[in-house]
Amino acid sequence: MVSSGHCGGRLSVTAIAVSNAPFIPKRGEEISKDLRINEEITAPEIRLVDPSGKQLGIYPTKEALRLALQQEVDLVEVAPEASPPVCRLMDYGKYIYSRTKREREARRSQKAIEIKEIRLRPKTGEHDIRFKVKQIRSFLGDGAKVRVRIWFRGREISHSEIGRELLARIAQEVADISSIEQIPSIEGRTMFMLLSPKH
Repeated sequence: MVSSGHCGGRLSVTAIAVSNAPFIPKRGEEISKDLRINEEITAPEIRLVDPSGKQLGIYPTKEALRLALQQEVDLVEVAPEASPPVCRLMDYGKYIYSRTKREREARRSQKAIEIKEIRLRPKTGEHDIRFKVKQIRSFLGDGAKVRVRIWFRGREISHSEIGRELLARIAQEVADISSIEQIPSIEGRTMFMLLSPKH
């Protein structure tokens, strides 16, 4: 129950008893970008919260808007489903700017997982295999996944076990820093496997 009265043109809230208190986002919690602010708020009265999260009581919306204007902040409807709706005094533009900046920085810091591809032939020489393994280790060390693909020409595809053995050998040589995400599979005239870095 709320008892209120006007004293000298100002609203005086003398007592507040709240049952089934509505959800009120605390300071620092995320607030939707799609909420009504200032003159967009249509409810005749609202429950007002100050910038620190302290409940100030129930105010006529016009009075709350006047208070926001005095403090040079916005009136933001943070819990429209409550009865009456909960509104907070805050610098909404600054909040949205800070939130957008945080989201942008978070996206930038999320490193996209690359997939590198190494191509071999069933008859690839020993020296080239060692060089390819070195490349694979480098890619895995950088956090990338590596698709190792063997290309078959002509009738070589009928001896696919040679490719399977070569992939198994490579997987063994980098087993200390990787795991097989996709076992050797045939795709057209190629056979490939996918390696992921161990975390």
